[in-house]
Amino acid sequence: MARVNHKLVKQRLNEKRSKITDRQFFSSRILAGHFEDLAAAQTRRYHYNRRVRVNLYWKPKDPFLAATDNMYIRINSGNPMVTKVRGRENRYQIVCGMFAHELGHVLYTDFLAAQTHTNYLERYKWYPYPPALKTSADAGNERAFWEYVKADSKNLEAVQFIAHQISNVIEDGYIENRVLTNFPGTIGYGLEELRKQHFASIPTVTQLIEQEDDGSRHIFESILQVLLSYAKFGEIKYGDEPLTDERIQTVFRLIPDIDSALMNKSGKERLSVVNLILVRCWEYIEEFCELCKKRQEDAAAAGSSAGIGEAMAEVLKAIAGGSEMGEGSSAPVPEASGGSETSATASARAKTQEDAEESSEEEEPKEEDGDSPQTETENEENPSESGETKPETPEESEGRFFNGSGPNSGKQETTESEGGRIPYQQTESLSEPLGGTTEKNESYEREQYDRAAADIERMLDKMAERAACEQLENERIQELNDVAQNISYGNIHAGVSIRINRISSVDEKLTEQYDMISAPLINISRQLQKSLVKQLKENRRGGKQTGLIMGRRLDAHALCRNDGKVFYKNSLPNEIPELAVGLLLDESGSMCSCDRCTYARASAIILYDFCQSLDIPVMVYGHSTGYTSDGNTVELYSYAEFESFDHDDKYRMMDISARGSNRDGAALRFVAEQLSKRPEAVKILILVSDGQPADSGYGGSAAEEDLRGIKQEYQRKGILFVAAAIGSDKENIERIYGDSFLDITDLNQLPTKLTNVVKRHIRV
Repeated sequence: MARVNHKLVKQRLNEKRSKITDRQFFSSRILAGHFEDLAAAQTRRYHYNRRVRVNLYWKPKDPFLAATDNMYIRINSGNPMVTKVRGRENRYQIVCGMFAHELGHVLYTDFLAAQTHTNYLERYKWYPYPPALKTSADAGNERAFWEYVKADSKNLEAVQFIAHQISNVIEDGYIENRVLTNFPGTIGYGLEELRKQHFASIPTVTQLIEQEDDGSRHIFESILQVLLSYAKFGEIKYGDEPLTDERIQTVFRLIPDIDSALMNKSGKERLSVVNLILVRCWEYIEEFCELCKKRQEDAAAAGSSAGIGEAMAEVLKAIAGGSEMGEGSSAPVPEASGGSETSATASARAKTQEDAEESSEEEEPKEEDGDSPQTETENEENPSESGETKPETPEESEGRFFNGSGPNSGKQETTESEGGRIPYQQTESLSEPLGGTTEKNESYEREQYDRAAADIERMLDKMAERAACEQLENERIQELNDVAQNISYGNIHAGVSIRINRISSVDEKLTEQYDMISAPLINISRQLQKSLVKQLKENRRGGKQTGLIMGRRLDAHALCRNDGKVFYKNSLPNEIPELAVGLLLDESGSMCSCDRCTYARASAIILYDFCQSLDIPVMVYGHSTGYTSDGNTVELYSYAEFESFDHDDKYRMMDISARGSNRDGAALRFVAEQLSKRPEAVKILILVSDGQPADSGYGGSAAEEDLRGIKQEYQRKGILFVAAAIGSDKENIERIYGDSFLDITDLNQLPTKLTNVVKRHIRV
């Protein structure tokens, strides 16, 4: 069996761990994989089949924080939002919170609806339907809105950007509420920590007004900041400003609609609130758009190529507590739509709503000519400028649906995947609980997640172990190349360089590829082992064997039997097997034909698992040729070594491929030399090839004589050769290797025949 040198790995692990920096840790593939595993574990409830990919990087000067395109989550762990926090554990919580936020978008954001909203604006239409125009001022704002949008393509682009920005604010509040409610533990706690940072960074209304006065902020930016504060946290930082301030009042008047959007799982309903905000705040938005257009035109005159959207993004990046606007092309997970659920910020929202009610009682709004409520007749006479009408409400359409079949009837959306079934049970009665109440638990506090430090410690150990193993593998490669240079290959290989290639750190793609195909191959290995495992255990354990027909000892307890099986014998423990196996694969270009390379790869995986399971040391190499500035080279590929530092050799075998030519003699001598150094009594060297040797200056009878000489030399050193021929050159291979030849006419039999070779030499 390939044994792990634990002492050496542990020593290197401790050395490496003490040197891991935050930059290495927070941009490591191990941490990204940790988050991917968290996502996979938490999203199984939704039958979410796409694996969420996470890309972590460290760029302290990049203002980018985090974003998702619905397939990948990108996080800048070097952002000042992370680095200003002291301590690796605290930084981990912030990065985890950023991941939790973006995972919320992946699961709950309706990217398709958002794209449709943008496309409808381009066609001068509302999506999903026009906003409710409750006052004549609303109707006037809507007319002004469409006049502005239709006047200039730049105006349309600016409005689309603002709509997307408002939608992102509402969406942030919605998805964070869902994540906090649905994912307590690591994800929820990390998001809580990030939210504390975000809320602390939000300025008060007083500070916003001061920034407006010095010209660094527009009033619409202030309103958007207050809107974000309420949407995400349910609170508004008033500062020293009275509740009657126009920024505060603008948001107060939108609170019922914002709350409705945050509690509704339908992305379309949230977009309808975006439409309403566009209309209600149009005077501020129009002025802000004109300001941004002016800045963009000035920048263009100075030589800048930035468009209006980029100019607006530059201005609005000052909004604290927000996030990057995500892009995607999918709908939310199936259970992400439907009815509402509890709010994670209910108590804070209740307090803000009380403030709003208090301010409305203190100052009754004066009805001006342009701000009077519309009558029902006026509503009918002043439809939406887009020419659309809002769909009927459930009350208006009552009677159209049979019982339970209409909107808001409590039925769930139909999905393609199975959502889980409760098994049928025969029951006699139902419980009838009495006295139930609904209460609000004001004293409830989120349960703290106390395993954050342990999580980080575990990942640091993984990182240190990987770094230590990678260093040891690099040292091994150097040692193998040194060994290769010190072997005498004979005059026929003089002037040919030998190079050992080995993957020092297995990448994720090889692991995924192995996991995809390994199950049936491992099953074959298990079947081949089955007949041996029991016998091997008995031989190693020893003991009394009864029920024998003949023998030297009578079993007194079996004399009553009529079948004559009355003898027994005592077996001494026998340490079996003393066996080592080497596998050398031909990786010449011709192996690509007829799937020969594929069968060779599968056979290597099966043989490796077979030997590992039976504690048989095994080594797997491939060989081909290459060319460097120094001339021709023999390329040897180390896939599995007798002494292993990690457990990744099985993944390395996914790299087995058809490559160049084959200079068999040099490769055979190297592998045979390595195998001859093993202490086991039986050493088997299996070669898998589809033809005779063929390389520049190496072929024909001279090359065959070289191979026969190597075989005879190492046979005298106790190595058993098996040459498996899988191509059309079976006769040539048999001529070369003689009694070591193994005919594999049917490639499907290759794995079984190779493992049977090993089984024949296990002395049981």
